[in-house]
Amino acid sequence: MAEAIKNRYEFVILFDVENGNPNGDPDAGNMPRIDPETGCGIVTDVCLKRKIRNYVETVKDGAPGYEIYIKENVPLNTSDKKAYEYLQVDEKTIRDERKKDPGIDEKIRDFMCKNFFDIRAFGAVMTTFVKAALNCGQVRGPVQLGFARSIDPVVQQEVTITRVAITTEADAEKKGTEMGRKYIVPYALYRAEGFVSANLARKSTGFSEEDLALLWEAIINMFEDDRSAARGKMAVRELIVFRHDSILGNAPSYKLFDTVTVERKNPGDPARKYGDYTVTVDTAALPDGVSCTRMI
Repeated sequence: MAEAIKNRYEFVILFDVENGNPNGDPDAGNMPRIDPETGCGIVTDVCLKRKIRNYVETVKDGAPGYEIYIKENVPLNTSDKKAYEYLQVDEKTIRDERKKDPGIDEKIRDFMCKNFFDIRAFGAVMTTFVKAALNCGQVRGPVQLGFARSIDPVVQQEVTITRVAITTEADAEKKGTEMGRKYIVPYALYRAEGFVSANLARKSTGFSEEDLALLWEAIINMFEDDRSAARGKMAVRELIVFRHDSILGNAPSYKLFDTVTVERKNPGDPARKYGDYTVTVDTAALPDGVSCTRMI
């Protein structure tokens, strides 16, 4: 396993959506998520992590060390079994194995971290409660993301659509089209903030410099190979990275996030493109031991 990173990081992601639904809310008929008090749009951390996982899975295509643990149509047990098979351990007799080798649980956990990128990055709870429980432990990942929130309140539009493909033969005898609905946000710019802990990388998962470079690449391109008609036009516009000179960091994260400001050029007009905003980073206000890189 490559050496773990030695510097703490914080980062800010700015991404936008045009005529799409960036993250539907199943509790509201899949309408775009909003904060009911402010009207600002929300995109969950789970949604953003899914995009990152999808990109890594696409570009690495199952390369050793870059498998994805949380993936569609693959039960967690299927991935858990790989560790047991590699170490030639029978999950039914794991208690006896622990008596013979007290370090077996650590070996199983290390195998999962070594082989699955998203476990190294985000951590995972790798215990399933079934008849023959597979326990690969749990790790807290060094990479954490918060919810993304739109800079301004969003307008949820319900667009009525028609289709000429009728569902059943009986319906086709009565009508030539069917009606449907589509929920969109005309335009919104979202801001998400994230953290990379070198301390957790060193202690828990071994998240390396190579993994970090892949993470930045995945964030920048997370919408490029994940298009859908429902999400409209989405793009990452800024990735602003703060690098500390030490493992534990040289300043509180909020002081770094506060140096990034996003403002409307014409507050009286509705925003309809990224150019309607101005993004500034007050590098003069950065504490000693912290540097900033605008990666886009």
